[in-house]
Formats: sequence, structure tokens, C-alpha cells
Amino acid sequence: MTPAPVSPTPTPAVDLDTASLGRAVADLRAGAETWAATPIAERIGLLERMLPRIAARAAEMVADSAAAKGLAPGSPWTAEDWIGAPWALAQGVSAQLHVLRRIAAGKSPVDPGAVRERDGRAVVDVFPATRWDALLQNGTTAQVWTTPGTTARQVVDRAAGEYRGRAGRPAVALVLGAGNVAAITPLDILYKLYAEGQTVIAKMNPVNDYLRPHFEHVFSEFVDQGWVRFADGGADVGGHLAGHDHVDAIHVTGSERTHDAIVWGTDERAAERRRTDTPLNDKPFSSELGGVTPCIVAPGEPGDWSAADFRYQAEHIVTSKMNNSGHNCVASQILILPRDWDGSDRLLDEIRRLLRELPPRADYYPGADDRLDAVLAAHPEAEVFGDDRCRVLVPDLAGVDDMLLTDEVFGSALGVVRLPGADADAFLREAVNFANDRLPGTLGATLIVHPRTERAHRAAVDSAIAGLRYGTVGVNAWCALGFLLGYTPWGAYPGHTRQDIGSGIGFVHNAYLLEDIEKTVLRSPFAPAPRGLFTGSPSLSPRPPYFVTNRTALTTVERLTRFTAAPSAARLPALFASALRG
Repeated sequence: MTPAPVSPTPTPAVDLDTASLGRAVADLRAGAETWAATPIAERIGLLERMLPRIAARAAEMVADSAAAKGLAPGSPWTAEDWIGAPWALAQGVSAQLHVLRRIAAGKSPVDPGAVRERDGRAVVDVFPATRWDALLQNGTTAQVWTTPGTTARQVVDRAAGEYRGRAGRPAVALVLGAGNVAAITPLDILYKLYAEGQTVIAKMNPVNDYLRPHFEHVFSEFVDQGWVRFADGGADVGGHLAGHDHVDAIHVTGSERTHDAIVWGTDERAAERRRTDTPLNDKPFSSELGGVTPCIVAPGEPGDWSAADFRYQAEHIVTSKMNNSGHNCVASQILILPRDWDGSDRLLDEIRRLLRELPPRADYYPGADDRLDAVLAAHPEAEVFGDDRCRVLVPDLAGVDDMLLTDEVFGSALGVVRLPGADADAFLREAVNFANDRLPGTLGATLIVHPRTERAHRAAVDSAIAGLRYGTVGVNAWCALGFLLGYTPWGAYPGHTRQDIGSGIGFVHNAYLLEDIEKTVLRSPFAPAPRGLFTGSPSLSPRPPYFVTNRTALTTVERLTRFTAAPSAARLPALFASALRG
């Protein structure tokens, strides 16, 4: 795969300020002891005091992100920056608080009643976790599936070991920040602090290092105590910190090239080191590295899909491509459709209509123009929508070596693959095998299936969900939702190694601090309220505010962010009034 670049453009070599980096690491080394000794009540207090700081900086954080993307103030596209920056961060903090408060009250981190055994593994209901979750995201659920052989008792006993008598070791972690979604870096910092008990030096990505002042404000108490430090710079700074004697662990979100350069080096002996598994850097290394993400649409039974269903699911698919201009590690890149279903062409026509109607924007991420040029050069039949040229549809991929099937574009190009299958059973077998065996990456996959189709083909749908080898599987939910909820572990399907890193190793977020994780399975309603009543997916939820077609998304997500930072029933009427008009 070809994930996002580590830095925007080559920069002139400069002398590293190794002295200041060394002082930062020394501060964290000294602070590691005090952080390890910080009691849970104070850890809770730190998070409680963080939430108002997130709310206070939210508008500035969003404005800076929008400006960096070239968006005008008030552009409807800026809703994604509210979602991917202050709201995601506030939601992650709130999720961690919910679990820590349970532990402080003498309860199990995860309610034993939410854990059951099924098909030789444990399954954990992790969302909704609170009454606010159930109200504000009604109809959305999430389960964590553990690895085969794990029992319900083991899940309950092993959760949140850091807070239940398992002695930790004071340590310093390096977080190499991502350049696309603002909340990634602070959420990775929180995971290292609260899940693994490590102090953190976070190296900002050059693409969004303008966010550093906001993050330093949000983490100000942690900075004051010597538990968090920030650094700017490119690969040279990251490499220096990764090799520092007093940095004990590393986490990166972004490019497999970054992982491989640190672990194996970049000289002529790198391939030999990988072959013999003799790394230059053998520190514990977790990572989230993207891939070629599939969106699978199961064929409906005759007459099941209404015109409104086709429009809504087209909105869903286009959102999963166009959010953040496709600069997401789980942006849908391959749409897998049934060759023998007459609904496939109707769905594509709705997708084309939406791509024509969306307001203009640019593929802002460094290198995007070159990657889209390569897509267009390889596909003369590609359809381009809008004057901004940042909406590309390739309606029928055929070649096994097609670049859209082998490389992560990290931009706004969507390819379509049509697979055979006389019914949902046969098609889903083909689609799962194609996604697992042909597409690189195991981070996330989305499956769209009409509720009546699922009832009629229950075994086939269940088999598809179980068979998809992805860290997050969304059923009628874009798998990226798993990044946002806080309770849900976020990472690649287990099995990658440092010699074959794929989409990475390990999970972050994971507020319940579960172990033995295989995947998260998300579910959302197939249709919004009230139409869901007629499709078999009843809920109170209107069109999700993260849909690129939501007319009130900007207002709704701002209000949702402020509610999440300070929940109050008094905030609900205004929030609902905006959400219901979306």
C-alpha cells in the first residue's frame, strides 16, 4: 500500500536541537515516576479539568484546521473539523472518565452483564455506555469481539489491569503524530498515559503542527507536571527521538514507511535486517497504518430498496469517501457491488448525482495532486466531478494489478468492483474473500445490507461479519465511526508482525482497556428516523451529522461538542432542534 506521506514536502536539512529534545525526554523520565504514582482520583480530576479546556479552544482549533485546508469561514465542510478535532477528543476523554469512575467506585471496568460467550469467544457490548449515548446516537451499537478461546471471565478479570493491581513500569513513550485528523495525536497521547501508564513526547506532524499550541493548552496540567512534552520537526526529529536511550516505546499513526525506516533503517542493509528479523530498533512499537478500505453493498431482495434508500446509502458512501477529502486511513476506496443486482446501477447513479452537487473543496493533503494524477493516467474512463477535480469515480475496475486495488490513494478517488453472486449468500462469500485476499490493509471495512436481506440471509450475513479480517467492521455504519466513540478499540486486525507490518500492530482508544481484542463490530440504522420504521431498523436518529449532505451539520456538531464537554439536559432542546433539521 502507499499510505500518507510523513511530511508535506522535503525541507532543507537543519541542525537538530538535540539539547532541547534531550531536556524534554529527561523531564519525562523524571515525571514517569510521579505519573505512575498518581492515584486514580487525581487522574480522574485531570480529565475532568481537561474537558473545559477542550471546549474553550474548540472554535479556534476548528478555524485553524479549516484555514489550513483552504476552507472559507463558515464553510459547511468545516463540520468535519468539529467532528475530527474537539468532539472526538471530548468524546474520548468522556469515555475514559466513565470507565475510571466505575473503577474508583469499586466496580468492574466493564459490567459483567455486558460480556457473554458466543462461537468460542467472548463478545463485549461496549456502546452505548451511558444514557446520553443511547439518546444522542440512538440505534448505534458496538461490540468488541475477542480472540477465539477467550472466556467471559477472562475479559472481566483482565480489563484495566493498570488500575487493578497489575504493577506498571514507569516509562517514556514517543507518539509520532498524524497529519490528517486533528484528534489522532491527542487521543494517542491519552492512550499512552491512561492505558499504558507512560509519559509522552509527541512529535507533531509537519502537516498540522499549527495545532501544537491548542494541544499544549488542552494538556497544560500534564505539561506542567512533566508528563507530556511536544516537539516539532520532520523525520529527522522523529528518528532521533525513536533512537533515544530514554524513550522506551513508540506509537505511530500514518505511514508504514515511517515504521520500516525506524525499525529496519533505510540503508542498503535494511532488506537483510528485515529478512533476518534483526531490527535496528527493537523497542515496543504500536502503529495504525491504513490500507485500501472496502465498502461492500449486499444485494437486496426484489422491491426492498426504495428510492429513498438508494439516496441515503449513496450519501453514506460518498461521505465515507469525501470526508476530509478522502484523507482518512479508512476512507472507502473500493466499492464492492453485486454484478447481478439491478440496484447497483441505481446506487451508482445516486452517487454520481451527489458528487456533482457537493460544494467545491480541494484535496489539501501534500502529494494528493500527484496521486490523483496517477489515478487519472491509469484510468482514461474515470469520471471527474466538479471544477476542483477532487471527486474521481472509476466505475468498473477489472485488472488485478490496478493501482486502486494495490495502493492507498489517500485522496478523493473511488473505484468500483463488481463481483458475481446470484443471491446475497453467494455474493457475500465472493466479497469477503476479495476484501480479505486482494486488498492490502486490515484496519476497517463497511458492509451495507438491508434489514430484510439480513433477516432472509442471516447465516450469510453473520458469516460475512465474522469472516472479514478487519479491526473494525461497520454494518450500515462507516467503519470510521469506531475511531470516534472512545469506547471502541481502534487498530488493525491482529496478526501483523514488524516484518510484515500491514495496517499496524495494537489498539488505541479502548476506554474499557480490554485485552485479547480481535475486532469491533459497529451497527447503525439502515435508514434514519422516521423512515427506519418501514425498513426494519427503527431508531430515533435522524441523518447523522457527519454525513456530507447534512444541512445543519456545522451547528449540530458544535452543539454536540459543547454538550459532550459539559452534559446538561438544558442543552438538549437546541441540539435536537438542529439535528432534526439535518
